[in-house]
Amino acid sequence: MRIFVWLFRAAIFFSLFAFALNNQDVASVKWFFGQEWRAPMVFIVLAAFVIGCAFGVLAMVPSWWRHRRVARRQRPEPELPHPNSPAAQGAPEPLPLPPPRDGL
Repeated sequence: MRIFVWLFRAAIFFSLFAFALNNQDVASVKWFFGQEWRAPMVFIVLAAFVIGCAFGVLAMVPSWWRHRRVARRQRPEPELPHPNSPAAQGAPEPLPLPPPRDGL
């Protein structure tokens, strides 16, 4: 199954690489007030992708904060020991046994 995932990733990479090689022509993006940006098409598509990813992450931040706040409120409180247990009466807990030593 892992090999199919890597083959799929390789196919996507080579498809995008071929797309980049086929779109090396210079394109222009026209801004306001007569401003124009000329760059290879690949860089323009990459810039649009990066700006879209950044916008998506920034749009999700308030939701992430809200979920963190709700998760903190719903965190279970630590359980107190039973009143009749030795730990509740102040008795020390027994020490754990050391692991067995082989070969001695």
